[in-house]
Amino acid sequence: MNFVFISPNFPHTYWNFCDRLRRNGANVLGIGDAPYDDLEDGLKGALTEYYKVSSLEDYDQVFRAVAFFSFKYGKIDWIESLNEYWLEQDARLRTDFNVTTGMQTDRIGFIKDKSLMKKMYQDGKIPTARQSKVTTREAALAFIDKVGYPVIVKPAIGVGAADTWKLKNEEDLNAFYKALPEIPYVMEEFMVGDLCSYEAIMDADCEPLFENMTIWPTPIMDIVNEDLNLHYYTCPDVPEGMREIGRRTAKAFGVARRFVHLEFFRLTKEMKGLGKVGDYAGLEVNMRPPGGYTPDMINFAHSADVYQIYADMVTFNERRSPEAEDKYYCAYAGRKEGHNYVHSHEEIMDKYGSVMVMQEEMPPVNWPQMGRFMYTVKLKTMEEVQEFTSFVQSETK
Repeated sequence: MNFVFISPNFPHTYWNFCDRLRRNGANVLGIGDAPYDDLEDGLKGALTEYYKVSSLEDYDQVFRAVAFFSFKYGKIDWIESLNEYWLEQDARLRTDFNVTTGMQTDRIGFIKDKSLMKKMYQDGKIPTARQSKVTTREAALAFIDKVGYPVIVKPAIGVGAADTWKLKNEEDLNAFYKALPEIPYVMEEFMVGDLCSYEAIMDADCEPLFENMTIWPTPIMDIVNEDLNLHYYTCPDVPEGMREIGRRTAKAFGVARRFVHLEFFRLTKEMKGLGKVGDYAGLEVNMRPPGGYTPDMINFAHSADVYQIYADMVTFNERRSPEAEDKYYCAYAGRKEGHNYVHSHEEIMDKYGSVMVMQEEMPPVNWPQMGRFMYTVKLKTMEEVQEFTSFVQSETK
């Protein structure tokens, strides 16, 4: 099997995907813009060959790299970056090289364009917030008359919480239109609930080989816009309601042979057309693994190896590692620059060092979302998670 991995060095933990694929006998053929000598040793050892391009944005260069691998190693079986930014390019490469183990250009719009996502939710009878394309201020007011304030506006095609606005009144609406850049935006009714995500590794029949649930108590949009601290946690089990709607969403979007991250709101208020308290409503689909260290947190929570489960899906279309009995909450708490915290780093390590599974300074690009310093622990109860989060993030008045 020939697996072309686009940008295998970012995020840096993705070398684990390459490593497990290589262990399963695949030729892992990397294409990236980083010099070979800058790659981590683990990644170097996992790659059969690496082709450096001056820019991954230059499609012709990336195309020639895939063509070189095809000439040297034979037919390409997979092309993946597992990265939101490159999904469209991945699809174009698959189409051009007739690689059928992933979405091609005729389907990519349904997972990139938020308005097209809504159609897929509706076709699958999955409750989701009403949405309207933002064109003029008058059109926005007409939509707000239907759903009421607050509303959310965000780029029709975008990654994460970048350029996302929460409009609470007409003053906010006016400010949005004054700053509106020349890109398409969509407006959605505001859902009242807890942000949850369903992570799964799907086989060729859109059936899950592995499932996880992550809870995000504070939306990333608020963390970025209001300079709040990020904390979130992966759960030891997946509730039946989340399991059911996650699987149904994956089938509605035709998700096969992928590691996915699907976002939902668990309603804390009954909402017409969406459901009762405790029901789930679809927010967005992301046809790639969750960002940051979340795959590693999932591993700690489930005593599993999602990198290996993914590799087994790719090479055998099955899961070959059994479900573990030991399961935990794995909790992340970040601390931002410029905040005054009650407890020092040393106090945190004294109290939680025995259950700390990851602790480091994050790259500057991640500071607005993730914080400058991260602390991640493995705990048995929800009460312990809440106590840990409070200890790490409590600030002086």
